[in-house]
Amino acid sequence: MFIDRAIVSFSAGNGGDGCLSFRREKFIPRGGPDGGDGGKGGDIILASSPVCQSLTDFKYKRQFDAENGGQGRSKKRTGKNGADIILQVPAGTMVKTFPDEKLIFDFERIGQEFVLAKGGKGGRGNVHFRSSVNQAPRRIEKGVKGETIKVVLELKLIAFAGLVGLPNAGKSTLISKISAARPKIADYPFTTLTPNLGVVDFNKKSLIVADIPGILEGAHLGEGMGLEFLRHIERTRVLLFIIDVSPFSPLPPLKNFAVLENELKLYHQRLLQKNLVVVANKIDLATEDSSGMDALRNYCRKRKIPYVEISALRGINLEKLKKTIFDFHEPE
Repeated sequence: MFIDRAIVSFSAGNGGDGCLSFRREKFIPRGGPDGGDGGKGGDIILASSPVCQSLTDFKYKRQFDAENGGQGRSKKRTGKNGADIILQVPAGTMVKTFPDEKLIFDFERIGQEFVLAKGGKGGRGNVHFRSSVNQAPRRIEKGVKGETIKVVLELKLIAFAGLVGLPNAGKSTLISKISAARPKIADYPFTTLTPNLGVVDFNKKSLIVADIPGILEGAHLGEGMGLEFLRHIERTRVLLFIIDVSPFSPLPPLKNFAVLENELKLYHQRLLQKNLVVVANKIDLATEDSSGMDALRNYCRKRKIPYVEISALRGINLEKLKKTIFDFHEPE
């Protein structure tokens, strides 16, 4: 199950109390205080891992508690430190405050770690309170309580390019042809119910492409699957508008483009500030009347939007499409 949002509570461990103890040994009647310090409470640590692909681990467990530190012991022995909890999250996870959702930390790449809640410091034992006027202190410190926090975990997939289109535009077929991704493909709407990622190779270079569920006109009002998954293309550098130019498309190509552009604009204006590529798909099914394709082609030319005609199913012009995408990719 793909989970991209969760509200979770975390509690770091409390510090252990200091120890009240006096040295008691034969022939040493006044050994003095020897109570040790309490151990530190365990931290809550989040780490971005390539093994983790969604926030599924946080769907059913919404509370995580680290171990408390141990109490100090006699003979100046420090209590055991509480064990840290290290939880794996996917790269692209954003940690936000609850309920106002202000950003705390953004896992922008694999291998990052962030201490979300710090364990409490252990209290001092009575050995620390001995003085010239108090040789037998009966004073200790209590351990400090660990931090407690409730956060929103929100996943935004990290991909170079994102595929946007109406249902049945051929996005799933396309990503299956240009990468090793194997999404569900069928001839009915919304076969893509969760985002898919695929690694595309070209001229000994690689990049990641994301395919999200189809968008309907009125998606910003909740039509179809809404705009729930558009957060997964917010990080992309390039957006590919996949336009069905076959006679079976519910909309003419230019109207199709306008619907997609408008729905993205209503979601967030900055999406349209990204590099755009218009991909006319299913040209193998196009009829002799190509006025719709001509209108789309001319419109893209006027706006200087890169335009590629392909057939994902037949594999037509896919290398040209790859080159167009990689032209936006800066050399490493």
